[in-house]
Amino acid sequence: MERVKERLQDALRALATFEQVANLKEPTDIERDAAIQRFEYSFEMAWKAAKAYLLDQGLTDVVSPRSAIRASFSVGMFDEETAEKIMRMVDDRNLTVHTYREEFAIKLYRILAGHAALLRAWLVEIQKRME
Repeated sequence: MERVKERLQDALRALATFEQVANLKEPTDIERDAAIQRFEYSFEMAWKAAKAYLLDQGLTDVVSPRSAIRASFSVGMFDEETAEKIMRMVDDRNLTVHTYREEFAIKLYRILAGHAALLRAWLVEIQKRME
């Protein structure tokens, strides 16, 4: 359980840095790109925190972000609509890692606040379950 707590705290700290730049009204190009980078590492930390929690709960088939989302849904961490939104977030994260096009970056920035809220809800749910 200690490993889960460490992963969760690391993810919450990463998310806090992401939230700082996800809600700017008119970000500069540098702020926008920083927000996208922070989204990438916050997402990674969040799904790995979920993986640690789920493994601790005996779910051993959690090996990827999508499997962590499916397992989180299966144990009732969130509803189907939220699971679908988080799955779409995986697609956005994958595009940021493999492609850089300014038009995509501009479009993505507009939805980052929503992604931050989804990540926050996922992590808070894990935190509640650990108490």
